[in-house]
Amino acid sequence: MTLPANSIELIHGDGAATHAVIWLHGLGATANDFPPIVPELGLSSSRVIRFIFPQAPDRPITINGGMRMPGWYDIKGVSIEDKQDAVGMAESRTMLDQIIASQIESGIASENIILAGFSQGGAVTYFTGVRSKHKLAGLLTLSTYLPFDQDTKAEQSGDNINTPIFASHGTHDGVVPLSMGKRSVDVLTELGYPVTWKTYPMEHQVVMPQIKEIGAWINEVFSKQ
Repeated sequence: MTLPANSIELIHGDGAATHAVIWLHGLGATANDFPPIVPELGLSSSRVIRFIFPQAPDRPITINGGMRMPGWYDIKGVSIEDKQDAVGMAESRTMLDQIIASQIESGIASENIILAGFSQGGAVTYFTGVRSKHKLAGLLTLSTYLPFDQDTKAEQSGDNINTPIFASHGTHDGVVPLSMGKRSVDVLTELGYPVTWKTYPMEHQVVMPQIKEIGAWINEVFSKQ
């Protein structure tokens, strides 16, 4: 698969990649958002990791007056959950599924792939991860929520019921309320998913203590593969 235009790939380590992290940005952002944190993660040098940062397509966002901006799906109401965009979410899931498949075709086992995302990107990570037919290494979700949570039980594939999830959120998040993030974790925990839940005294952003914990979690998850 050819990645969406303006997507970014980088390699941690030397040689052929054996592991991969597919990391989706948030609404209105770009693929350039998260590559700078890779050197700050403190990743082990014992494995070669391909980081893939896809670029979302420009689309009109209803809540922003129909303005076109990079987005994985539309937000149609003041409440993020109001009139959720099933079509846009399905399109983004298809894109992410295709990237997973392309990594498998390149020789990286699905069990060595982490899906990651911030805000909207995290919602797509949740939505795709629980429905994926591929056994994944982990799901990393930042400042986000589980979309269509009422459908998760019926639509989950079951292939990732034991896949570790690292979910983190800011206690002062004014974009995606902390309560939404916590409710999502509760739903997944009740379904049997192993979720690590972390909060940080921050707004809708990432901070260095969080980045260090994410790096430690990636090292731990990949050490088991």
